[in-house]
Amino acid sequence: MKQAKGYFGRRKNVWTVAKNAVEKAMLYAYRDRRNKKRSFRSLWIARINAGARMHGMSYSQFMGRVKANNIELNRKVLADLAMNHPDAFKAIVDKVK
Repeated sequence: MKQAKGYFGRRKNVWTVAKNAVEKAMLYAYRDRRNKKRSFRSLWIARINAGARMHGMSYSQFMGRVKANNIELNRKVLADLAMNHPDAFKAIVDKVK
């Protein structure tokens, strides 16, 4: 019942309804902790793609060249550079070209 605190209607105070609601909420939380990782990866890819296309490359070309040049930056860092530090991202693009 403690976990159902704040729920609406019978979900907060009727044992069987609250139990089912909490159980379902826990399943959604478990699933969405994994989906969050997937969502962030796709966001990073979109940002890297936008930054790479500003310099005349596609995402796949850029990432292929990054790996070939042994630049050990992950997608999270590359996306941050593309969005917040365009000069640094341009330096990486120039290095891989």
